[in-house]
Amino acid sequence: MLEIKFFGRGGQGVVLASQILAKAFFKMGFYPQCFSLFGGERRGAPVESFLRVDRERVKLRCGIRNPHHLIIMSLDLISPELLSGVKEGGLVLLNADSLPELLEDYKESLILALIDAQKISEQIGLGWVINTAILGAYCKINGDLELGFLEEAVKETISYKLEENLKALRLAYERVRLYPRKGHVCA
Repeated sequence: MLEIKFFGRGGQGVVLASQILAKAFFKMGFYPQCFSLFGGERRGAPVESFLRVDRERVKLRCGIRNPHHLIIMSLDLISPELLSGVKEGGLVLLNADSLPELLEDYKESLILALIDAQKISEQIGLGWVINTAILGAYCKINGDLELGFLEEAVKETISYKLEENLKALRLAYERVRLYPRKGHVCA
């Protein structure tokens, strides 16, 4: 079972990103389980979303404390506590243009990836909503997720600025930067 945790801020599309990704995995024949946690605050408040994916039905009904993959959509939310929960050899995808100093300590234990999803989204006209850009980057580094299924899921889920969202997804897919664990080769 693959466990993925999204962490970002309200208004960035955190919840919708996890739902789109769940739909893409479902189209590939997986069983997804997707749920979110957020308070009554509005735009800008921290939001968590969780996704489990397996070849068999997912029966767990609890939050994900130690994900295989962590997608951080807002750089200011990164913390040692958050990073230390990622499983050894796991993947951290960060919405950033350069590797934060805090992540230097995790180069040996985690696979790190960066995408400036904010810049891509702003250039295309999506503003603060970065969900499709972050998903494009995730698709490239995941290895199991097929871009065509992700594009289908986006088309079925998003109607507003669809072409812009698809462009953001594709640009991020092309531009994501991967930092393999020290001493390891990424497949």
